[in-house]
Amino acid sequence: MVNNRTTPIHIVASDLDGTLLQPNHQLSPFTQQTLKQLHDSGYIFVFATGRHHVDVAGIREIAAIPAYMVTSNGARVHDPQDNLIFSHNVPEHLVQSIIDMVKQEPDININLYRNDDWLINKKDEALKRFNSSSGFSFQLFDVDNAPTTGISKLFFTHPNQSHEYLAKFEKQFNERFGDQVNVAFSTPECLEIMAGDVSKGEALEVVADKLGYTLDNCIAFGDGMNDVEMLSMVGKGLVMGTSHQRVFSALPENEVIGSNTQDAVAHYLKSNLLD
Repeated sequence: MVNNRTTPIHIVASDLDGTLLQPNHQLSPFTQQTLKQLHDSGYIFVFATGRHHVDVAGIREIAAIPAYMVTSNGARVHDPQDNLIFSHNVPEHLVQSIIDMVKQEPDININLYRNDDWLINKKDEALKRFNSSSGFSFQLFDVDNAPTTGISKLFFTHPNQSHEYLAKFEKQFNERFGDQVNVAFSTPECLEIMAGDVSKGEALEVVADKLGYTLDNCIAFGDGMNDVEMLSMVGKGLVMGTSHQRVFSALPENEVIGSNTQDAVAHYLKSNLLD
């Protein structure tokens, strides 16, 4: 049981899509109730996600708890009062070069998170529905003249949700830019690029340090390759049973729980922190 650990848990962090949220990208009533009980019991909750902070703020409002937000895979950290307490952008001189590597691919959708905005090279109604609960939506941008300042991350999707198609670009980005960027799949169909030393784990450490704790005082949940650093750095990192095989291979010793369909995160918290 987590609450019998030598190092007590004070902070609970969770990825959203594929982890805390249902497959329809909504918080279930049971999960909302569990988050409220966590808060009432004195735990600090952190939404740790690849989503944009404007989008996550809408989800946090639905959850009705004063949570911290680690967003854009760790490139932004906001406190419960929406104060920005950490920010690390993709280097300006790399943004257009990254886009140039994929802009001739007609099927790839190119997305930028820039400060408070979401920019995309062409309309994608499926992605728009993905953010329907918060109402956050995109604006179009010119791939030949992309903005380069304030970019927290770039991400790429494919209409056929082809992991293999995007994986070849993962290799190309790593070969060209090396440790200047952090390249990771948030889902098997979404390839993301942040600044080199940006990760959810490093961002969660910012939160823990601000609150006078360490990552040993944290428990975290996730299902994507963009969660691996966080799940390996915290005192207890739980892997969703529906994770991609690459996640299991990267974290072979981590405990595996059920699926988001079953509200596995909320059930685990109920059994191990609240009961």
